Amino acid sequence: MPDDTSRPVATRPDSDFTLSIEQALALYIEAGLPRTPRSVQRYCAKGHLQARLVETAFGEKYLVDPASVAKHIAYIREVTPATSRDASRPVATSRDTEKIGETTKVEAPTGTDLPRHVATSPDLSRYVERVESENEFLRTQIGVKDTQIKELTERARETNILIGGLQKMLSPLLSAPRDRADDAHDQPIGG
Repeated sequence: MPDDTSRPVATRPDSDFTLSIEQALALYIEAGLPRTPRSVQRYCAKGHLQARLVETAFGEKYLVDPASVAKHIAYIREVTPATSRDASRPVATSRDTEKIGETTKVEAPTGTDLPRHVATSPDLSRYVERVESENEFLRTQIGVKDTQIKELTERARETNILIGGLQKMLSPLLSAPRDRADDAHDQPIGG
């Protein structure tokens, strides 16, 4: 029966991870590729740099392998074209500055280029009239609803008063018979 044990994963020893984020930043600056601490942390998180996340007394921090920083710097140099936005712009020459004072002759457009017509807006008055009429209708409906709410509130108040009076009238009749017998004993005889 064959031995079916899995191979151990090839891991790097923790002693390879010696650089802090600040030390890795210094390597990028020395290479002429300055980065922010957050960028280096993202490189670690995304796997662009070989790093270990270690627990410290103040939280977690990355320890970076120096070889992976050198490899990443080489990669950046390889893929960054010479015309990247990090490259400086050419300086204006004296010839360019001489042209500033000159007036340039503007030639007329060639062919039958005509200016575009201004877009005309459709007649909005009928839409405005429609919206205004709907607003007026809704205002009227709100007035009607307010009146109905006021009347219903008054009816509810009157109903509560009537029910309260009815409860007062019926409470002696609906009390338990024993309570009524106690009331009869409390009354003086012949009185």
